[in-house]
Amino acid sequence: MANNILTSLLSMGGLGLLLGGGLAIASKKLAVETDPRADAIVEALPGANCGACGYPGCAGLAKSIVENKAPINACPVGGPAVAAKIAKIMGVDEVGSSAEKKVARVLCQGGKVEAKLKSEYYGVKTCKAASMINSGPKACSFACIGLGDCVKVCPVHAITMGENGLPIIDEEKCIGCGLCVNECPKIVLALTSNKNEVHVRCRATMKGKDTRAVCSIGCIACKMCEKVCPFDAIHVIDNVAVIDYEKCRNCILCVEKCPTKTITSAFPTRKKAFIIEEKCIGCTLCAKNCPVNAITGQVKEVHVVNQDLCIGCGICQEKCRKDAIEMVRDTHKKSDICEAAASK
Repeated sequence: MANNILTSLLSMGGLGLLLGGGLAIASKKLAVETDPRADAIVEALPGANCGACGYPGCAGLAKSIVENKAPINACPVGGPAVAAKIAKIMGVDEVGSSAEKKVARVLCQGGKVEAKLKSEYYGVKTCKAASMINSGPKACSFACIGLGDCVKVCPVHAITMGENGLPIIDEEKCIGCGLCVNECPKIVLALTSNKNEVHVRCRATMKGKDTRAVCSIGCIACKMCEKVCPFDAIHVIDNVAVIDYEKCRNCILCVEKCPTKTITSAFPTRKKAFIIEEKCIGCTLCAKNCPVNAITGQVKEVHVVNQDLCIGCGICQEKCRKDAIEMVRDTHKKSDICEAAASK
């Protein structure tokens, strides 16, 4: 019996050594060499592994960059700073400086106060589950359900639920990964450039009277925004206003005219143009290009901005060849603005 046990142990030990040796040899023969640049890129990336770049995590993106299958500035979370680090690792010119940061924004204001309920929901406390039962408990089938699915998937804790039952996004924390956007069954979250200050916070495509019947703050398709926009940047499509951000100048005229306050701005006041007298040469380019005739002046004379007419579109600043125009929120005094700008 003892001999049988000993023989078995020796056989198993020998077989283990044989298999172990075979695996060791195979690991060396079949090893896949990794590019050290991929490891360096992984270190440079934020490490959120959010998938916003379209690749399977940071390691997947790093591998694709090294293989020239992904651009150096593919990481929307890291932005220009990370793109610059990756460019240095890859030994190429920096290409990420022009990348714009995107943040998630809530395109619905139909909270507990504004949106009517058609039923009470007592099921699993997730937006996805609630949306499967008669499109959710709210009378507006487009409205935010408010059970916080977006909060649960945010990797940086940038979203909280407000007392009114709507998500509140901390744009300073938001990394623009888009996980909350993908998670929302009502598509009331969207990624937009942080330069876009004006937003239509409603998605209801019902007729105006039907929207008004279920929500006090929804778009009623009155087209007042269309009529007041001097840049043709907003149109009512399928009974809801839609902004063309390629044309929008953040002048907030549509915000001021919207009767239901569906259109909102990130800032309560618009920017205004102020001319720095020491720099202005009176070329008249600003006056010629102002869409609301808010700038006057003669050739070779310092021009003047009518602050009551200025809508803060910034076209004059773009056209000025002498950097003589400063765009600042109109809560500031003109003297303070010009003095600060002149000292630059």
